[in-house]
Amino acid sequence: MYDMKNLAALKTIENAAAPGMQAFWAFDKAAFAPGAIDSKTKQLLALAVALTTQCPYCIAIHTKEARKAGASDAELSETAVVAAAMRAGAAITHATHMFQE
Repeated sequence: MYDMKNLAALKTIENAAAPGMQAFWAFDKAAFAPGAIDSKTKQLLALAVALTTQCPYCIAIHTKEARKAGASDAELSETAVVAAAMRAGAAITHATHMFQE
């Protein structure tokens, strides 16, 4: 089901919804441009989100981009641990709703 070759179908979406996709790609480019946060940190942030949303495409893409930006095994691993803590923490804090009257 998840195959990086599937991303070739983005061309179909770009052709069928050009204005929206052009806006999306411009936004994506701007979001990942270095600014107050450097490129490597932005890629690690994106990877953490990808791990919590469990998007295999995003995990692959942002791991590759983080590596290109200089991320080490330790940085990737700590990113995964932080993502796991955030996901687990959300489950625990949402559990408090079980005790609402």
